[in-house]
Amino acid sequence: MADATDSARLDLETYIPRLTARGVILSLLVSNHPARPTPAQVVRAAGAFGIKESAARVALSRMVSGGDLTRTRDGFLLSEPLRERRQRVLHEVEQETRAWHGDWEMVVVSGTGRDPAERAALRARLARLRLAELREGVWLRPANLTRALELGNAPVEIFVGRPGRPDGELLDLLWDLPAWEAQSRRLLDLIERAESPVDRFTVATAMVRHLLTDPILPQQLRPEQWTADRLHQVWVAYQDEFVSIPEVGHAY
Repeated sequence: MADATDSARLDLETYIPRLTARGVILSLLVSNHPARPTPAQVVRAAGAFGIKESAARVALSRMVSGGDLTRTRDGFLLSEPLRERRQRVLHEVEQETRAWHGDWEMVVVSGTGRDPAERAALRARLARLRLAELREGVWLRPANLTRALELGNAPVEIFVGRPGRPDGELLDLLWDLPAWEAQSRRLLDLIERAESPVDRFTVATAMVRHLLTDPILPQQLRPEQWTADRLHQVWVAYQDEFVSIPEVGHAY
């Protein structure tokens, strides 16, 4: 057992960024919203995930001064923008699909003269919509998601149709599916071997980031070995596990 634990720890340190006090506190507050925990309650709960009291208190102070948290008479309240962002992330993880009949979505960026910040914001938005860039300014994906392509006033043209290239060839150009599957399997292995609340929380956090890059392929286009659904199920199950941790569920 010790060898397995040591191996899991090595993998965690190699593949997954270390937890930050801010990240842990945000997760704690989101999971308990609309509760308003006191500083002592936040510090105690963060301690269950390896965050030292001094680091937790510094993070709380910086989060209040930076507008992430509001200090009320009862305790801390997560800012509205962060609550909205968290809901958006959860919505993006929980993408709904529809039957796929062979069509693809295509977004062509048609505007010019935009500054780097605007270009970066548009690229990030297209990636969150699970499109991938075929070449500069041309983004594609199978048309199997129910979400709308809401791009506001972005300088783009949107098309739905069937491209001239074979589907498999497009998949290879748009996504590195073997690499995505390898990371998915690595995370499933780590969560199975991780035992402490710190390690399990660390892996679950990495799972969210990985799921946000899932191309969410229609069944017809999935590789024979594809663990995206299993990864999602494990992550959902961890949400119940997280709030059942005494320091998380009862500290507030």
